[in-house]
Amino acid sequence: MTDEEQGYLQTNTPQEILEKACDLISGARATQHGDYTVLHKKVASMWSAYLGHPVSGSEVAFCMALLKAARSKVGSYNEDDAIDGAAYTALWGALDEAEKIKDC
Repeated sequence: MTDEEQGYLQTNTPQEILEKACDLISGARATQHGDYTVLHKKVASMWSAYLGHPVSGSEVAFCMALLKAARSKVGSYNEDDAIDGAAYTALWGALDEAEKIKDC
């Protein structure tokens, strides 16, 4: 009897989740939304104006990863939550590193 016949769902491996996240960052969404650095700086500027204090692009990416984590706890299961969360975490890491190097 297969796993599916026994009622087990086929799940993504960590590597598959990261590969799908990488495809998002460098694939169609990258083309659709443009350069992630420019995008996150633009969102940071808008959030900064709204919140009344400075927000960095890396903080935007980190908060979006937190949003995806929160979504995984509310409502029904959505594979995209983990994939998008991994993508935002990667963007946060890259943006944070670039911001810290720039500040040196």
